[in-house]
Amino acid sequence: ALEALKRRGLKLIVRNYRCPLGEIDLICEDGATLAFVEVRYRASRRYGVAAATVDARKQQKLIRAAGHFLQKHPQHRERPARFDVVAVEGDAMQVDWIPDAFQTRGLA
Repeated sequence: ALEALKRRGLKLIVRNYRCPLGEIDLICEDGATLAFVEVRYRASRRYGVAAATVDARKQQKLIRAAGHFLQKHPQHRERPARFDVVAVEGDAMQVDWIPDAFQTRGLA
């Protein structure tokens, strides 16, 4: 997932950010924008697509963890931010990057 994002120009800031409020898989820069990225993997679509597993409860955990990150790293507070999902599926490891996923795909 990270390599796919790097190929698209994103730069890694933190991998596996953990705090008492949750975890964020990747925090990246996309130009001036901070991207909080949730990575999901599904071996098959038998029980649905990987991106669909980022439900409202998971979104709230990500939002809280992102707030914690911004409190601890004030240099990033004024930057625009978004939440992305990278869905990886199947043996072929097909990668689907969904920028601004909470807004654009109705994952709420």
